[in-house]
Amino acid sequence: MSLNVSQAATRDSGDPLLELRDVKTHFRTPRGIVRAVDGVSFTLDRGKALGIVGESGSGKTILSRSIMGLLPPKGAIRSGSIKFEGREIGNLGRKKMRDVWGKEMAMIFQDPMTSLNPLMKIGKQIAEPLKIHLGMDNTSALATAERLLQDVRIPEAHRRLSQYPHELSGGMRQRVMIAIALACGPTALFADEPTTALDVTVQAQILDLLEEQRKDRNMSLILVTHDLGVVAGHTDEIAVMYGGQLVEMAPTRVLFANMKMPYTEALLQSIPKIEDPSHTRLMAIGGRPPDLVNPPRGCRFAPRCPYVREKCENEMPPLEPAESPGHVYRCWYPVGSPEYLEFKERNEQAAAAGADVPVAIGGAA
Repeated sequence: MSLNVSQAATRDSGDPLLELRDVKTHFRTPRGIVRAVDGVSFTLDRGKALGIVGESGSGKTILSRSIMGLLPPKGAIRSGSIKFEGREIGNLGRKKMRDVWGKEMAMIFQDPMTSLNPLMKIGKQIAEPLKIHLGMDNTSALATAERLLQDVRIPEAHRRLSQYPHELSGGMRQRVMIAIALACGPTALFADEPTTALDVTVQAQILDLLEEQRKDRNMSLILVTHDLGVVAGHTDEIAVMYGGQLVEMAPTRVLFANMKMPYTEALLQSIPKIEDPSHTRLMAIGGRPPDLVNPPRGCRFAPRCPYVREKCENEMPPLEPAESPGHVYRCWYPVGSPEYLEFKERNEQAAAAGADVPVAIGGAA
């Protein structure tokens, strides 16, 4: 990836690559205002990988699209500060963002079959951003497209240039999407559920490929997923979202060793474990995600939390710093606290006695 002098100087500076401050993305609907992203703040350093994790409807995809300016032109209300490479991009229109897309930010979408043009050959689809953003002629663009296919480990790369998306497997189509996203050498790559439709073996290959390309290109990666297991070995930091809010963020190793938010704990417990016997019932988080038109007054996880108290239902917890640097969480009674341990002991006793759990103290059951 070639950089000019000004780009290289900017990328080597000590400032964060991405800085969000109180970012909100709301949507006007017939039912009212949907608070899809509701006050998210964090920073991402250059060359680092960030996992954004949460259930469907948590706001993780809308957050990534808000950063890139890929929101619908009508009905969306975005506010707050989004700084990229030290400059404010949160207030740029789609026309100005076109200069950012591809060259500085790129996105790999969830379903390559619907993202790729079924009527256009693979080579032309990869060459198009090279010609638009980098001014390459057709011959140079196709030669670069072939090298990109080789970079993402597609065999017989030259032959693939003249094929259509339907002639490729799901894993190969996803690799083509990665090649398109990498074409112009972006500084930040967003990957929105890039392995959802793939089998387990291909998932691992795609995740390893993304990590390899990130390191080779000194590129930041924002990996959006619902699965904590996906980000465990492929990110430097993890941000957990729930109900449009950031509820916990920490370096990856710190989060798994000392998670604080009961929602993060519930996400981890819902992952199937290899050591479990066959036909072990999967753990599920009871209840439903909050209605973001009328969110709960207090903690948004309170209606589903097994450790809920009256304070949780009535007061919104702020983001609090934990003992480890860079670790913040949003909970009145975090995992490991005396109140949490008391709730957990009572729940275990109730379960042993055959009673319904969770048992809640001082509030909702």
